[in-house]
Amino acid sequence: MSAPVPIGYVVRPHGIRGDVLVASLTDHPGRFVPGARFSSDGVPQTVTIVEVRPHREGVLVRFAEIHDRTAAEGFVKITLAIPAAERRPLVEGEYWPEDLVGLTAVGPDGVTLGVVSDVVLGAAQDRLAVTTPSGVVVEIPFVAALVGEPEGGTISMQPPLGLFDELADADDEDSAQVEDDL
Repeated sequence: MSAPVPIGYVVRPHGIRGDVLVASLTDHPGRFVPGARFSSDGVPQTVTIVEVRPHREGVLVRFAEIHDRTAAEGFVKITLAIPAAERRPLVEGEYWPEDLVGLTAVGPDGVTLGVVSDVVLGAAQDRLAVTTPSGVVVEIPFVAALVGEPEGGTISMQPPLGLFDELADADDEDSAQVEDDL
């Protein structure tokens, strides 16, 4: 069974009726609507939205289970989550970060560049963090011109020249060692 997926967290109480300010962690605008239910890492463990309205710092939410400011104060820093099965459908070329982490990154010549260790979400573009065999982390822009489709536990990459120089330096050292041994 998949772990719950965080979709937001409570920033602070708002007013005296138990409303809270929620910072969204989702790109699905229809996630915060009356009737939506979330699991929480607090008490109560399940909350249901009664009312929601936009706020410049997120969304203001009233949960059926939180009735006053004191209860709302106890909910600060609580993470709200949904089951993985309730995530929005992906469009072609989209991936969940956890589906990419652990893939073996392979260069155009078939050489292993490393393992995808993280997906760095950015405002302009996302990047794949690749940990090389020597432990160096290299970030490559996650764009179609540089990164192929995941397939069979690997993901092909066409990194810009110099991005994985450390691997080329290691190959040069290995070649030099072989020549010295001859």
